Amino acid sequence: MIEIPSDLHPDLVPLAFLLGNWEGAGVHDFPGAEKCNFGQEVTFGHDGRDFLEYTSHTWELDAEGKKVRPLESEKGFWRIDKERKVEVVMVRQDGVVEVWYGELADQKPQIDLVTDAVARTAASGPYSGGKRLYGYVKSDLMWVGEKATPEVELRPYMSAHLKKVVDPSEWAKDLKDLPDDGIAFFK
Repeated sequence: MIEIPSDLHPDLVPLAFLLGNWEGAGVHDFPGAEKCNFGQEVTFGHDGRDFLEYTSHTWELDAEGKKVRPLESEKGFWRIDKERKVEVVMVRQDGVVEVWYGELADQKPQIDLVTDAVARTAASGPYSGGKRLYGYVKSDLMWVGEKATPEVELRPYMSAHLKKVVDPSEWAKDLKDLPDDGIAFFK
């Protein structure tokens, strides 16, 4: 179920399905890097203004699913206009800044994005652009990213399946008339 916070800027209602904390895993595979499984934490938040704040951290996982090392980190801001056009400004830990444009699909929570501008610092690796697809499927957030460099044509390089993380204190505030001892609740 998608909840729309009462203090969400009205322009952002079509993006409400992104809000919250998400965790999951995926696969990273790009020429020049070893293929690996990764874990991911993503947060989409808001403060009442006309944009969503976005943070993502990924890390390589070993065969047992334990964290090995950080992989990629991103921070950004997402907006949407009245015609369902989405714009994203994003910065990554490796010195890449991107401007993405795309569109929210009609009648479904799915966003297609493509880079419009890429700026890189001297320390960043080769990168010339990308595409992303985000979708809300059966209460989960799924995404796939494509990447291009001067040496490698645009191709998929990361994808993940994320589940919403719910704070138990959120559930507790909805419980009415819970007995003080907690035991009577189970009788």
